[in-house]
Amino acid sequence: MSFSPVPPPVNGPVGPLERGLAVLRELTRLAAQEGRATVRPGDLVRGTGLARSVVDRVVATLEQLGYVTLDGRDIGLAVRLMELGNAYLAASGLPAALGPFAERLADGLDESVSVAVPDGGGVRFVVQVTRRRTMSLAFRIGDLLPAERCSPGPLFAAEWSGADWAAWRARRAEDPLDTAFPAVPPRHRPDSGADFEARVKEAAHDGWATDDQLIEPGLVAVSVPVRDASGRIACAVNVVSHTSRHDVDSLRAAVLGPLGAEVPAMETALAAPRRRPAVLAASTASTASAASAASVASAASAASAASAASVASAAPVPWGVGAFGPAGSAPGAPSGRDAAGGGAGAVGTTPLGPAAGGGLPAADETRAESALGAPSSGPSAQPAGSGRTRSAAGAASAAVGGTSAVGEDPARMAKRELGAGFLQSLARGLAVLRALGGVEATSWGETRAVGGAGRGEASAAEATSRSEARSVEGVGRSEARSVEGVGQSEARAVEGVGRSVGRAVDGEARAVGDAARGASGAAGGAGGMAHGLVGAGQGGGLGGGMTLTAVAEATGLARATARRSLLTLVELGYAEADGRTFRPLPRVLELGYAPLAELGFTDIAQPHMRELVRTVHESASLAVLDGGDIRYIARVPTVRIMSVNITIGTRFPAYATSMGRVLLAGLDADARAAHLADVRPRPLTRHTVTSVPELARVVERAAAEGHALVDQELEEGLRSLAVPVRDAGGRVVAALNVATHAGRGTAESVRGELLPALRATAARIEADLATASAHHALGAGERVGA
Repeated sequence: MSFSPVPPPVNGPVGPLERGLAVLRELTRLAAQEGRATVRPGDLVRGTGLARSVVDRVVATLEQLGYVTLDGRDIGLAVRLMELGNAYLAASGLPAALGPFAERLADGLDESVSVAVPDGGGVRFVVQVTRRRTMSLAFRIGDLLPAERCSPGPLFAAEWSGADWAAWRARRAEDPLDTAFPAVPPRHRPDSGADFEARVKEAAHDGWATDDQLIEPGLVAVSVPVRDASGRIACAVNVVSHTSRHDVDSLRAAVLGPLGAEVPAMETALAAPRRRPAVLAASTASTASAASAASVASAASAASAASAASVASAAPVPWGVGAFGPAGSAPGAPSGRDAAGGGAGAVGTTPLGPAAGGGLPAADETRAESALGAPSSGPSAQPAGSGRTRSAAGAASAAVGGTSAVGEDPARMAKRELGAGFLQSLARGLAVLRALGGVEATSWGETRAVGGAGRGEASAAEATSRSEARSVEGVGRSEARSVEGVGQSEARAVEGVGRSVGRAVDGEARAVGDAARGASGAAGGAGGMAHGLVGAGQGGGLGGGMTLTAVAEATGLARATARRSLLTLVELGYAEADGRTFRPLPRVLELGYAPLAELGFTDIAQPHMRELVRTVHESASLAVLDGGDIRYIARVPTVRIMSVNITIGTRFPAYATSMGRVLLAGLDADARAAHLADVRPRPLTRHTVTSVPELARVVERAAAEGHALVDQELEEGLRSLAVPVRDAGGRVVAALNVATHAGRGTAESVRGELLPALRATAARIEADLATASAHHALGAGERVGA
């Protein structure tokens, strides 16, 4: 079962992928169950049973992919990891199809409403619409509950087979107190389970189920099933309240009618014709990313900094399916650590690199893969040269923005750049998992591209800027392939397989996938429960899915390589094979999604701000517009004898600050004009602009240039430079600035030195915001479900 402290076997077809997933599971368990923001390598060694050298290589690779953060020897989950869960949510289509119904029900009932899917012997939440109250009973998207301790569980268990029940009983025997479910309080004493079996029979008869304080005292809930076109239960809609508002009977009386009225429309939405999202091949993403990388790189010179960096800030470039780089970075741009030219060591110099734990030579990984059947374009193990750095930006450039031939494996390029410390099989497997979110066969609603690149038109192309996304979205499948420089037949020729070979491989994948599902369904205990219960449905069989060929095209991998990753994911319970198609399963959400889903805006921004301060050695702040003022919501000071001293919550007039001018520039023309009409500027220093027409011109210039510099207008000796921070839809939601003393150079030198790093940081924040908010609204420390 999910969050099991017992690691699964790691001797499957793609060992590095299995080991990487084991490390991510343990990181998530420690974060969710023990509340640990960071862990040490030794914690992962103890929790996974892996050798220290293996853990070091896995962590080093995950950092390069942007899925974990390293601060010295402390390892944490990175927001970008949510793109794996987003792949499942996009492929299932449930948030897009049922989210509007949940919102309408929550508004009408004035109670929290959620959508849950079955996941083995548990129930996992995929949609939450919360009522904000002082008494809050909350779960997060991705949280897993025991089936017997929540209202959706009896509905799902009504469709379990005998093998499913056997697996459930084995799990309860192994963990009678539910200690492996961090989302619920552990039991004080074991329960026989007889009550659950009776509740299952009642749910099958009544068509609804309740939770009368089974999770914890005070929480009550009612659930009804939503069925797919075949008549099987696809998910359950759940209304949650607490006993100060309802007992279980009054809640049932209040909500069953409205729920019953909405269910037919929900089921119609699930069965409705679905839009086919664009599936971009890796080389298409590479072309767009390479251009962005070049423009960002040119920002290093002061002469071109303003125009080149404005592209990175106004239109951040999220990473494509086949990309491997730091979380949120504009392709080719320096990471915050490397932007000033420092902080990147040679391969093996990092505490978690091969030097720390011995590591494994690249040949070992290659031999392990060869024993399982080498892929048709298998890895080439190349030792790291003494001058080769492990810079995440360098890896990203090699993987995304090169001049490679169509179909070249991005992980292989990154391996050449990063050397033995980079596990390309792990990178490939996670790329395949991400690609499954770009459902080829269609999905409900306006599904976003993998990683939650943005809403509306931007969602069609994760690897492009907003303007590029609009043009790419209008390109049909054949045109997209022509951008890559090949047609469909040529792409297949490059892969080295023809149509007949493809059918054979697809057939083999289907047979092996069926065998894997059958074996896992028969397995007992917690490990088998994780991907057993196949007869009960997993909630991932919704939507279309992707064929092996589509996955190979989307990732730039050879078919044989993609196939091995897919079959490993099927065996571990993260995907299922249905005929010729593969789909991600809800278990993907256990990879960090729940602890990361509760992060608020400032939680996401502050790690990037800290990196910025380490790079430029000046204080950084984040502010929002509040009436005629700006209000500071986050701040990272630098350590200097003379520094700017501002606290969170401080307010300043917007007209006299760089962040205020950026925020005003982000308003539409009418709102900006209305704001300026109400301004009565007063001279705060002898430099303050007090003419409203001149202030309007200054704000217009900030809008055109994408930044604002204020030189001693707020306070004598204080100079600040600010850029906008945009949400996934392109709306300016905050401003990021760096403040310095006016005596530390000229205004133009400050602009030339600080603006590229400031814009790169804003782009990383924007990318993380887009990923974190792809399937639920972002809020300060938001927890969903109550």
